[in-house]
Amino acid sequence: MKIFRLFCLLMLVSGSVMASEQTAPVGAAVKPNILFVLIEDWSLDLGCYGNHELKTPNVDAFAQEGRIYSMAFCTAPVCSPSRSAMMTGFYQHTIGAQHHRTKNKQPLPGGIRAIPHLLAEAGYFTCLLDRKTDCNFKVDQPLFMGGDWKERQPGQPFFAQHTLTVSHRPFRRDPAAPVDPARVTLPPFYPDTPLVRRDWADGYESMQLADRAFGKILARLKAEGLENNTLVVFAGDNGLCHARGKQFLYEAGIHVPLIIRWPGRVKAGERNTDLVSSLDIPATFLDVAGVKPAVPLHGQSLLDPTRPPREAVFAARDRMDETHDAMRVVLTRRYALIHNLMPERPWVQRNRYKQESYPAWVVLRLLHLKGGLTPAQEAFLAPEKPEFELYDMENDPNELHNLAADPALAAVKADISARLTAWRKLVGDPGVSPEFRAGGGDWKPDPNPKIWAQRVEDFEKRLLAPHSTKDGETSKDQ
Repeated sequence: MKIFRLFCLLMLVSGSVMASEQTAPVGAAVKPNILFVLIEDWSLDLGCYGNHELKTPNVDAFAQEGRIYSMAFCTAPVCSPSRSAMMTGFYQHTIGAQHHRTKNKQPLPGGIRAIPHLLAEAGYFTCLLDRKTDCNFKVDQPLFMGGDWKERQPGQPFFAQHTLTVSHRPFRRDPAAPVDPARVTLPPFYPDTPLVRRDWADGYESMQLADRAFGKILARLKAEGLENNTLVVFAGDNGLCHARGKQFLYEAGIHVPLIIRWPGRVKAGERNTDLVSSLDIPATFLDVAGVKPAVPLHGQSLLDPTRPPREAVFAARDRMDETHDAMRVVLTRRYALIHNLMPERPWVQRNRYKQESYPAWVVLRLLHLKGGLTPAQEAFLAPEKPEFELYDMENDPNELHNLAADPALAAVKADISARLTAWRKLVGDPGVSPEFRAGGGDWKPDPNPKIWAQRVEDFEKRLLAPHSTKDGETSKDQ
């Protein structure tokens, strides 16, 4: 009899705990958990977006269970300003976080609060499942309360953020599913060399490793019975870590994946083609949590059926590490207009990170000095930039033909320029800092071909030679 009573007591306690996770008393609102998964330095090279040169089964299956956005753009082509914007819901210029990275960080201005702080005040347990926040502002308390949602109180909703860092350079190879460099498709603005192909394939293999890591997170949600009451958002922090991608305002630098899943609230298998900003992500978090911030965010909830469609999205690039430059872009459904605020400076300036990490960057420099580039590739190595670049994204998705001087598009350019001017005023864009004009470091790239030849050789030794994997296996070029 005692054993029976103990069994009943255990079942009652177990049932109460399970109910606290999955249900609430009749009439009570159940706040959803929120899991925000960021993939570093990646664009739309995923199976669910149509690229089948790599294998991403977990992301692809997740997309089938939720809604995939095909026209999502971040606000900056590098992590710290982009993440600062997503962590607050405001464009990076509004909060003084536009440079990568900011050494003299300042508190958030004008009553603006970090998203995790707002969610914590609404009863959420906030946790960072890794170490990366990379924000260009100061806070008076930690952004997150803990390191795992298992630390929360029974029944307490959680907001968890996790970054899949494996897609960040240096790339890692995937011995379980190697990608053949001979079969990858390079964009026309990159030289077609064995080194560039190997590096492109390595990026794909790194993404495959990230895909498996994502699958483990989703499996944990399911195993713990949290899947049905958790909004999961999968997004990129900025575009591809390649020579014309990350740190530049071309599509490869700011077009990011965005997929959301919320069983019963988001229809499975949806494909959304609206223009979306990464600022719409934090607005969505506050919306589902029932939080109304004191200062209205710049974004719009993705789950608000009354939100008006965006006619344009905006992004900006400012100082990147030691490289001083300033660019702005506005994208409509068809056109992209880039305003280069420092046209006197070339696209390819001195930048230690790129010179040490991007094989295509050094190959471009070497072939430029040797006269071995195609016209499409050579244009990126010009000694200065045009003030404006206008691209027809429908007919020129690789953004190779600048139409800014085309008289037939003068009215289009004027209309889009006016949108950009209004946006800059709205966000308080300060433009080019005076010290950038005055100096801004030693920005001209080295003209000595021997230096670039040595750098190419160093990359070739690292990437084209037999490669030892983390598990001690040896992988040869495909």
